[in-house]
Amino acid sequence: MTSMLKDLTLAFDLDGTLVETAPDLIAAANHVLAAEGLAPVPAAAIRQEISFGARAMIEKGLKVSAAPRSATEVDRLLGDFLRHYEANIAVSSRPFPHVVELLHDYRARGCRLVVCTNKREHLSRVLLGELGMLDLFDAIAGRDTFPVCKPHPDHLLGAIRLGGGGRHRAVMVGDSDTDIATARAAGVPSIAVTFGYTEVPAHQLGAGAVIDDYRAFDAALAEILAAS
Repeated sequence: MTSMLKDLTLAFDLDGTLVETAPDLIAAANHVLAAEGLAPVPAAAIRQEISFGARAMIEKGLKVSAAPRSATEVDRLLGDFLRHYEANIAVSSRPFPHVVELLHDYRARGCRLVVCTNKREHLSRVLLGELGMLDLFDAIAGRDTFPVCKPHPDHLLGAIRLGGGGRHRAVMVGDSDTDIATARAAGVPSIAVTFGYTEVPAHQLGAGAVIDDYRAFDAALAEILAAS
């Protein structure tokens, strides 16, 4: 398959795709709830909100706690969340099994690797740096890198361009409907992973291939490229 990888860009979502970030994100959400005098919410109650960002996690936590706050108050809580999260960004967060080896392998085989995430770019860089993964990527495109973010297709297309690639030689890898819908809108084939934070089962997202483990990535990518 090496010849099929020439000039190929692999674009990865971050949370729930490259890294299991849920423990630290949920801890940050419960930190701000505790500051409001509220009990911690169960991880399962807000885990699926991770794909929608920190604000959605806070709002869901407040809803579960039956403790609504105004938009201005949520803004304040979001600031507290982000400060706490950055200071504790890799306490429990870890790359998913086999993904680091896979990234090294595809870089060695000539692929461009980029991150396309709705996490803020600065936090994405801090997280990947803490995990020793930052240098594996040619570009990092967060929710604030461009004027738009996922599900707008220009977020993905911009990430691919930042990495030096082009739309017609790219594949998106993600865990959520947002990722797969973004790829579809951008005209980029996609691979969905089943171990992320989506409410919709990965097999129902409409990706070109679905994997349960990164050891299945080679076969899934070969299937995608053969169909392109």
